[in-house]
Amino acid sequence: MMIPPLPDTLPAPETFSQGVWVKGDWHLHSRHSTDSTNNPQSKIIGFAERMGFDYLAITDHDVHVMGAVAHHTWADPEFRSDSVLLFYGAELTAPRGHINILSSDPYDHQRVFDARDDRDWNLLKLKQELGVHMSANHPSTKNHYGFSFDLADSVEIWNGCVWPKNIPGVRIWDDMLLSGRMLGARGGSDAHHGVPDRPDQIVPQTVEATSNYVGTPTTWIFAAERSKPAILQALEQGRASVSSNPYNPRVELYADTDGDGVMDMMMGDNVKPDGREVRFEVRLVGGGIAGANYAVRVIKNRSPFASLVTDADTRSVQFTDTPGIGERNYYRVEIEGPQAPYPEVPNSMAQSQNMVALSNPLYFNYNPAF
Repeated sequence: MMIPPLPDTLPAPETFSQGVWVKGDWHLHSRHSTDSTNNPQSKIIGFAERMGFDYLAITDHDVHVMGAVAHHTWADPEFRSDSVLLFYGAELTAPRGHINILSSDPYDHQRVFDARDDRDWNLLKLKQELGVHMSANHPSTKNHYGFSFDLADSVEIWNGCVWPKNIPGVRIWDDMLLSGRMLGARGGSDAHHGVPDRPDQIVPQTVEATSNYVGTPTTWIFAAERSKPAILQALEQGRASVSSNPYNPRVELYADTDGDGVMDMMMGDNVKPDGREVRFEVRLVGGGIAGANYAVRVIKNRSPFASLVTDADTRSVQFTDTPGIGERNYYRVEIEGPQAPYPEVPNSMAQSQNMVALSNPLYFNYNPAF
């Protein structure tokens, strides 16, 4: 018997004819993290407002204030915006690794911090009691994610502007997907340092501010509405993709499962295959380099499935496959090509190399009860 078992039936995917794309950054540090420099919340939020970001999560290290983020990050008068949706959160910084705790509303983070070394099944109960979202941070770095992935509602598969360091983390994500876990992926700049306002504020870490800041990378979320609860729900569902910076195109992955020529499935959706051929479509939307062709790498069940090139005019490409009726399969895509300049963070593009964007998967025969 396959574990998890294949589902007998699955509900029809939610419609995506209505909804809104929003962009933001899920992992940022302000002056309330002691390893941050020249980065008050007013600087972070002001930058995001000028750049047209929709949401931010300022996730300071809770260990630096012994868990009291409600009396530091959240209580800071600068923690406000008229245009950017600000999530309540913190980076649980524990001996076993780091987790971003995310919430639409204030919650008792002190309880999370105090339980950081507890058994995972007790942490799961606490998560459910508090109603928070737990996102596994940088799973393959030295401050790796050492908790059970059954705690995680999402995973950070692109941390910071430097793409190569994230490759092992993407493999870990693929491992989780292949095991039957539907796990939404996101990015996060993990930016700690801002550009100094005066020359005397320059520190050795200042150079990082010009290569890694808000939006390196940018996570795009397709939400039912522009609200914090809807955005968190869409992140958990996997209706999201990640771009190396906000000027690069957003990758969208769709599928036509019934052959009527209309795409009826998007990233994060899960359907039962019926033995018919499925037509997939990769779209690059907005930004990017005009007239450029982008390389598309299709990943199926952790392995390379196809290498394609987008049409320079339509900025899209299609492929087909027939997901097996008695099998569990997922498909996702990675986009490589020229980096769009990010003038506000001018040294970020070289660090991201050729990696432009990644999608979340389309799922076939996954068990949502697992």
